[in-house]
Amino acid sequence: MTNDNKAAGSSSAGAPPRIEILLVGMNGDLRGKQLPLECEKKIWEGSVRLPSSTQSLDIWGDDNDDITGLSISAGDPDGACIADPRSFVSMPWAPEGSRQVLATMHEFDGTPSFMDPRAILARMLERFAAHGLTPVVAMELEFYVMEDDWRETGRPRPPAVLLYRNQPNGFQLYDMRTADELDGYLQTVRAFAKAMDLPAEAATAEFGPGQFEINLLHRPDALAAADDCIYLKRIAEQAARRFGLKSTCMAKPYADHAGSGLHVHCSLVDRDGRNILDAAGGEPARLKSITAGLLETMRDAQLVFAPFANSYRRFQPGSFAPVDLTWGFGHRGTAIRIPDKDGPAARIEHRVAGADVNPYLLLTAILGGILRGLDENLDPGPATEPGKEPPPARRLTHDFLTAVEEFAVSPFIADIFGAAYQKLYADTKRKEALVYLRTVSDFDYQTYLPRL
Repeated sequence: MTNDNKAAGSSSAGAPPRIEILLVGMNGDLRGKQLPLECEKKIWEGSVRLPSSTQSLDIWGDDNDDITGLSISAGDPDGACIADPRSFVSMPWAPEGSRQVLATMHEFDGTPSFMDPRAILARMLERFAAHGLTPVVAMELEFYVMEDDWRETGRPRPPAVLLYRNQPNGFQLYDMRTADELDGYLQTVRAFAKAMDLPAEAATAEFGPGQFEINLLHRPDALAAADDCIYLKRIAEQAARRFGLKSTCMAKPYADHAGSGLHVHCSLVDRDGRNILDAAGGEPARLKSITAGLLETMRDAQLVFAPFANSYRRFQPGSFAPVDLTWGFGHRGTAIRIPDKDGPAARIEHRVAGADVNPYLLLTAILGGILRGLDENLDPGPATEPGKEPPPARRLTHDFLTAVEEFAVSPFIADIFGAAYQKLYADTKRKEALVYLRTVSDFDYQTYLPRL
């Protein structure tokens, strides 16, 4: 690996600039089209087309027409890609002058597609607007960078500069030497973020070798906050390429090192600009009620928070990934943490999701749980307190297929995502879970073949 301070400018000197119009798929993946700059008008006219089934592709890129009937069975019809001008930003790794924009899939009658993640979150935000409330959201994304020889080796390997005799040299939590060793990479991430006006703040080294966390600032627009997260993932990936590295948001890329999470901070502001979660020094009844709403709906929505088989390797007792449906004031071992209960910074922190999550679906599930707590008067039970035995609580599941089946039959999920998307998502993930269960791994052979 070359770890110098390379410039953050274009890596395609001499190539013509372009515009990329991007759709976010079910799994948080980006698909779209590249257009020359002179075709920008087509983007704003809404005349860019892609098959509607683009939004139903599974993790392998299969449209699963036999499950969904949304592809060739229906003639694989097009949808209109309607760009969001708020997300029209530079593309600093591409030829100078290149731009990118996020779009939402629409039907030709002008209605957003039922399976577009941005449209799903936008519908949830309309429900908050009807309450006169604006969610204010910030995200903290953890991810790994690793050597780029994973295609040849079939396994991830931490950056060579962080190894001693090919082994990680202990934990690197907040270690400034780790940041110094990968300073060129981190500076490039910052430069890309600045060029895109992305509200990225602190970058810290996390537990695992080559693991980092980048904080995104609070946004009074949850859709923009999810856009920020998608763009940050892209920045991490594009910057890594400059240094012979790969970034990954796999929840658990290493069996013996920390998993990567995506923590969400959320407060609620009314039409007068007041944070309604502010307990003002008194009993935080509303704050407790939305906490209860989040806990009550967490098992139903776990498939969103942990959308892949690998996601469930992150939920291990004794780690910072919560396994119980618990809450607490300032307690980082709980599923719902309340960092502040008084003043304008009063908020909840949702700590369950992995870095592999689709941020639009994640925020829809979180806001749906919050809405449950706003519409009802709920009690989350006793808080988990530092140094004390935690109160009895239900557990998250450690099983991918169990999460699929609980998602598939949940009235809460049908309400916030729509019954059609609930079925599409559950059917697609059930196929993925069954493929995983039917696959005999190297570990199976290593463990059982010599002994059975």
